[in-house]
Amino acid sequence: MATQDAASPWVFDTRELVRRAGAMKETSRVVTAPDQIGTDVIAIKPGDPVDLDLRMESVMEGVLATGSVRASATGVCVRCLDDLDLPVDVTFQELFVYRERAAHHHQVAPEQDEQDDVHELEDDLMDLEELVRDAVVTALPFQPVCRDDCPGLCPECGARLEDDPDHHHDVIDPRWSALADLAQPGTDDEKKRN
Repeated sequence: MATQDAASPWVFDTRELVRRAGAMKETSRVVTAPDQIGTDVIAIKPGDPVDLDLRMESVMEGVLATGSVRASATGVCVRCLDDLDLPVDVTFQELFVYRERAAHHHQVAPEQDEQDDVHELEDDLMDLEELVRDAVVTALPFQPVCRDDCPGLCPECGARLEDDPDHHHDVIDPRWSALADLAQPGTDDEKKRN
């Protein structure tokens, strides 16, 4: 496990809870997204503000972190490619265990360690960056749209169907295209005579 950077805005100090079960602390903080949080299609951009509300509760095993994340994700509509600005409002809850409790858990149930991703407190500090990133990414739409009934773009020419609802193309099955040439006036023989 990497050493926690106490100066990071994503790191919270739990020492005020003095490892006493039942102690609680609430805090709010605005942090800056260090990297893109999301996908290539829609994400909170680097440098954008992220509002964190956090409640830390001391329990026997560690500190239970319950919180909410609010930010604005930007991207493009997958149908019409218009820019999107989507509000993000996500909640999370995770137990950060004391190092000695985690060590005991590793001794008692080592086979579960491979399956469970246990978050540990390091020097009574907890880093929420990974937790927030996971919560935001799973909450963002896989295929964001500007609105549910967005008609998108014409697959033939790329025209915006919103601008021209009657837009269409007479598409001929390529297997029949040779016959379509015969049905039109001015066949190849006539063109050669002219």
